[in-house]
Amino acid sequence: MSLTVPNDLLDQARAGDVDDAAFVACVRESLPYAWSVISELVEQRDESGAEFADNQVPPPDEQARGELLRCLASDAMRGALERHFGVRLAFQNCHRVAVFAPSAGEALREFVTPRAQILNQKPELVDC
Repeated sequence: MSLTVPNDLLDQARAGDVDDAAFVACVRESLPYAWSVISELVEQRDESGAEFADNQVPPPDEQARGELLRCLASDAMRGALERHFGVRLAFQNCHRVAVFAPSAGEALREFVTPRAQILNQKPELVDC
């Protein structure tokens, strides 16, 4: 299961729209590894002023890897985190998450190309 949903949030969803802040809190609590990677990248990008910051360290275990995959494969979760942090997220392989400024241009376009994906392949990532 992707998220551990508290009863009050489940009730909110049954009644209609879900509050973005409550959904983001659910993601943060349910997927702590994914949350920590993304929030640390946001801090790095903000501190450096660079167009983007990216993670190149593989997850410590399969549970952590699964968190990243679930979080970034979900349009709802990804969109909520982008709105929450005011960034654009991009993803390669099983762990290379990148956080871009909303105005990122060429760096983002390059990161999401087939060329960049191919150049990011490494033998140790075959099973990721």
